[in-house]
Amino acid sequence: MPTIKDVAKRAGVGIATVSRTLHNSPRLKPETAARVRKAIEELGYRPNTNAQSLASGRSHMLGLVVSDLTNPFFPELVKGFEDVALRNGYDVFVASTNYDPSRMALCVQRMIERKIDGVAVITSEVDASLTDSFARRKVPLVFLDVGKVGKGVSNVKVDYAHGIVTAVQHLRELGHSRIAFISGPLRLESARERRDAFLGCQRDSGEGQRRDPVEQGNHKVDGGLRAMERLLDRDPRPTAVLASNDLTAIGALRAIRKRGLRVPEDISVVGFDDIQMAEFTEPPLTTVRLLRTEVARLACDALLQLIRTGGAGAEFRVGTSLIVRASTGKVPG
Repeated sequence: MPTIKDVAKRAGVGIATVSRTLHNSPRLKPETAARVRKAIEELGYRPNTNAQSLASGRSHMLGLVVSDLTNPFFPELVKGFEDVALRNGYDVFVASTNYDPSRMALCVQRMIERKIDGVAVITSEVDASLTDSFARRKVPLVFLDVGKVGKGVSNVKVDYAHGIVTAVQHLRELGHSRIAFISGPLRLESARERRDAFLGCQRDSGEGQRRDPVEQGNHKVDGGLRAMERLLDRDPRPTAVLASNDLTAIGALRAIRKRGLRVPEDISVVGFDDIQMAEFTEPPLTTVRLLRTEVARLACDALLQLIRTGGAGAEFRVGTSLIVRASTGKVPG
């Protein structure tokens, strides 16, 4: 098992320099810190976090709160967050709310008990009174979409609107005018933003008098299936459907096949997120790509910056892009 002395020898520095690297000291030259981190990675060194905690009063652990670990979007994000945290000498405590605000209270309590150094809240079901529990203890926070930037608080903001607008434009270029939308649970800020962006596309095109159908799902496969079945019962039925996330779109694909219809020959389908399995559905899913690695990196870097400086937070923006595959085609007939 490699020791801190082994790392120091490999990097050609003193033990104190390795310690300062593990604690992200701003006094270190970047090239020195990079050399030490390379030695840590090559040796597979893991710091004794218990000893560090006793010496510094910190746990050297970051909290990460996500919505649903059964949704492939979140494990990919967790992995990206852990990669950044581990490179900086931190372990990660992961908690899942399952889209239930009451579970957030349990997540908060467990993290407080473990004296977490900072928390990234990558979920929309946030109760302000619960996050105040962290604030009172001066625990740095980073939010996805819903954070109010201030002292000790940063926010990572996703440009959902651009992704929705790009997807709608793609469908219109294929000749579709009857485009439906399946939203996520509207108690979630991110779901409301995607739905509002879709409705905004309709207004901007001068079609405000015609209400394109919007059905609410639950950001899961079963919710997408049921919402799509309701859309298929409409007369006339839509020729294209845009879903609030990829799991919803996968449920929609299933509902369409159950009715004996084809994608994209009868109905085109677009998802949102570009989870790994989107490329392997049948047909492969056209979707809006949201890079989890970028969200994870920004969230972890922002949290580490707050821990180091103890100062004011900032807002960081993440873009989206359309990935065209085989689930969209020209309007039928």
